[in-house]
Amino acid sequence: MSRGKASTMDTDLQKVFGNPVPELYEAAAGHDASPALARALELRSFLALTEEQVARVRDRVHADMDPERDMGELSADKLRFDAQWLEAALEARDGYRAALGELLRTMPPPAQQARPARTAQLRATATLSSSAAPAPQRAGAARARRP
Repeated sequence: MSRGKASTMDTDLQKVFGNPVPELYEAAAGHDASPALARALELRSFLALTEEQVARVRDRVHADMDPERDMGELSADKLRFDAQWLEAALEARDGYRAALGELLRTMPPPAQQARPARTAQLRATATLSSSAAPAPQRAGAARARRP
């Protein structure tokens, strides 16, 4: 996972989970980590990687368009390819940001995440008096002989 790379949603993750991102990755490695934390960090890793791709393409285009660069080196085909690459990377980034934002908005508050869900087991108990529980027909009755 992209633990070392920053993402644009690191502050949101820290606000929701209450710890810096490196500590969240440590917590997610534990056996009792919440599924929401694991999913959030997975999305965050994808986001960080995608944002790095966006930055690489942006920097490449800026370098190609540097005023000090020889104009004979410009290539319209290369710039079209970079534009397509940038469009795909931006679309992926927007998708990961939306998915992570939705997860952070819809997950239960951290106080509820730490506690396991309790399920109530209802137990019906009743005592019946001997007269209230009718015996099934022929219970304990001897079989009648056939002639």
